[in-house]
Amino acid sequence: MEHYKVQVRRFIAIVGLGFLLAYFGACAQLDPRPALPEEQALAIADDTPLDRATAPFEARYPDQSAFRLVVEGTEAFAVRAQTARMAQRSIDVQSYIWHADLTGMYFANELLRAADRGVKVRVLLDDVDARRNNDAIAALSAHPNIEIRTFNPFASRSGTFSLIAEGLSSFSRINRRMHNKSWIADNRLAVVGGRNIGDEYFSASDEVNFVDLDFAMVGPIVRQASASFDEYWNSSSAYPMEVLDPDKVSIDALNRLRPKLAAHAAKAEQSPYSQALRENDAIQRMIGGDWPMQWAHKYQFVADDPNKVTMKERDANRAQVATALVPLAQAAQSRLSIISPYFVPGDRGTEVLTGAARSERSVRVLTNSLVANDVAAVHGGYSRYREPLLSAGVQLWELKPLTDGKKESSFFGSSGASLHTKALAVDGRALFVGSYNLDPRSAWLNCEQGVLVENDELALQLEQIFQKETDGAYAWRVSLEEGKLSWSDGKERLSKEPDASLGRRFQAWFARTFHLDAQL
Repeated sequence: MEHYKVQVRRFIAIVGLGFLLAYFGACAQLDPRPALPEEQALAIADDTPLDRATAPFEARYPDQSAFRLVVEGTEAFAVRAQTARMAQRSIDVQSYIWHADLTGMYFANELLRAADRGVKVRVLLDDVDARRNNDAIAALSAHPNIEIRTFNPFASRSGTFSLIAEGLSSFSRINRRMHNKSWIADNRLAVVGGRNIGDEYFSASDEVNFVDLDFAMVGPIVRQASASFDEYWNSSSAYPMEVLDPDKVSIDALNRLRPKLAAHAAKAEQSPYSQALRENDAIQRMIGGDWPMQWAHKYQFVADDPNKVTMKERDANRAQVATALVPLAQAAQSRLSIISPYFVPGDRGTEVLTGAARSERSVRVLTNSLVANDVAAVHGGYSRYREPLLSAGVQLWELKPLTDGKKESSFFGSSGASLHTKALAVDGRALFVGSYNLDPRSAWLNCEQGVLVENDELALQLEQIFQKETDGAYAWRVSLEEGKLSWSDGKERLSKEPDASLGRRFQAWFARTFHLDAQL
């Protein structure tokens, strides 16, 4: 009898939860965005420090653009902070994630200071992370020179139940995100690549710091990046905070936020991280104007259509970045080097890579190991293609973790693996750096972007980065030994996934067994 009562209570609880979710889901439906006037990036001029620093070089190299691979997290932080302080006309920022941590709060304060001196600041954030910081984002939006929009937002602005219910009722929309990352100052200098805004992307975390990569850029390529930003900014999927949560957009809220940001920035200035910035030679050279860049005639900014989040499944127009990368990979004459933290090539990608390897071209891939990957399900999807790739002659390396491997992973968590670089190099002559992982999610679900450049020196630099990161100190070489997988770092050889816990192995097995590739 008691067992029966327990079953009844469970049934009532489940029914009640169902009604609650249905109620919250019905209450949290995203209305169409109201019509808004289109906005464009402010045109370049000749009166700001960034104008004066870049205009003479642009005049000297007409129709060319300059590029620098930004490898170190400290340099990536400094170029953003420095340009935020130098900008006098505009700052446009697009990001998938913006954490409220040391670097995130510091940048928020820098943008507020820029707005106070008259700079027009536009920030476009994906709502998968922005929702948790809704109140602070809304408060910043109250500044007359700051406008913040969230891409493909949740209708509910707080509460776990409403979030779950909205996800259940609108899964096909909510499941598609904006993964783009760019930082553009005065339409003169842009930083585009893999880094979000948060400590782990700038070597400032006490726990895990990502191996990542950006392009710092000057020249017409910056205006291409701005045009892409404008396209997303004016998209019907980009909602101003004044539309999403008008009550929180208030000057009083902004005035309450100001001292918090200022105090946090002051604390950051005294941190060991700030000391590291002051001692970094590359950063001092940048500040002094001695910052080597490579000029190129051939370059292209590529981005998915922001309407990708509303297009039908498998619509060919959804995969614009992938469409640009496939012919580049196929055109490789001698070698192709790929770095992708989430690597699930699928049947088509596997066909391209194995075809290149069988035609005696060197095909090398660096991705995360199971223990280094925070989303073990992605590794499960990748593992289905590992043996066919190796059998055809594709060379595989899996990065070792930057942690001790004890940190638990989530099944479909946000980026948290040690490797976060997304790049490829072809024949030592061309390269791509961007937000695009070689996986189905980047191809068909998330909006992505990146930069293609033809330049021997830059391509060589990327290949040198690949060579360093595949050294045995940092990565395991995966091979087939008598038909079985083997992992080696030059010191020891292993016959199973190195250092992976039972939980990680199960998650990877589940994704592999049930073919969850479309979500990975």
